[in-house]
Amino acid sequence: MSGRREHVFKEAGARSIAQSGIDCASMPLEDLTQLWRETLHKGMHGLCFSMYEDGQQPGDHITLEQVERRIEIIKPYTKWVRSFSCIEGNEFVPKMAHKHGLKTMVGAWLSNDLEKNELEIEALIKLANDGVVDIAAVGNEVLYRNDLTLEQLLGYMKRVKEALPHITMGYVDAYYEFSVHPELVELSDVILANCYPYWEGTSIDYANSHMQSMFIQAKNAGLSLGGKNVIITETGWPSKGESLKGAEASDINAMKYFIDTQQWSHDKDVAIFYFASFDESWKKGDEGEVGAYWGLWDKMEKLKF
Repeated sequence: MSGRREHVFKEAGARSIAQSGIDCASMPLEDLTQLWRETLHKGMHGLCFSMYEDGQQPGDHITLEQVERRIEIIKPYTKWVRSFSCIEGNEFVPKMAHKHGLKTMVGAWLSNDLEKNELEIEALIKLANDGVVDIAAVGNEVLYRNDLTLEQLLGYMKRVKEALPHITMGYVDAYYEFSVHPELVELSDVILANCYPYWEGTSIDYANSHMQSMFIQAKNAGLSLGGKNVIITETGWPSKGESLKGAEASDINAMKYFIDTQQWSHDKDVAIFYFASFDESWKKGDEGEVGAYWGLWDKMEKLKF
């Protein structure tokens, strides 16, 4: 979900990515924190929903009450919520989001477990028929993980599109996958692109420009097949943990990246689902220490800054 092996950015002009965003070097920490809070209170397009408390992990069944408590925390700050699965309590996310007036991007988690994939697809279709799905995301980084073949993935996408012809449908993956696989663009109603300068080792000073270049690459893939819209389905910056080349995880960098991306999103009218709402300790197993620190709120559901 935020995990990403290094990918070398090859888009034309990458070497000339410009420094951008706010200048933190001469800004007192209290001023940066105040600007971060003002940006948060201004509101954002979307948030990726974090399900799991300490001691919980994917596969655990999460209660409706836990989901609703977290929805109530984030609802003053976002218009949309993105979920990643449709089973094991994840089905409560779109239900509670709609109950509290938020729109939803609802994901069916696809993997190499074909039996579980059937449960996910059927649950996604049921949730949409229940009226709580605004955008259906059929799979997340499946090709990136090599969990399914392109043909298998396209088959799931076609099933959902046939079952839900009036629901906007797409597939989520790293921004460059849509240039590599035009079949994804052709079948999707909207391009759903994950954009992580951190995972490409980009210094925070150039991260905002790099993210915009990622968006442009995905947008160009859409322009080649009818000009389909692009939504950034994940982007974020960790506040603690390991660094990756020039990308350093820190409170200051996490605040700067959030402020810069939200300002660009507002100025350019680009839809972004920020990753993530809450810190989740289980992610250390997949990503190392840094995996547990992508939230705007900490694991105790308190604002970080």
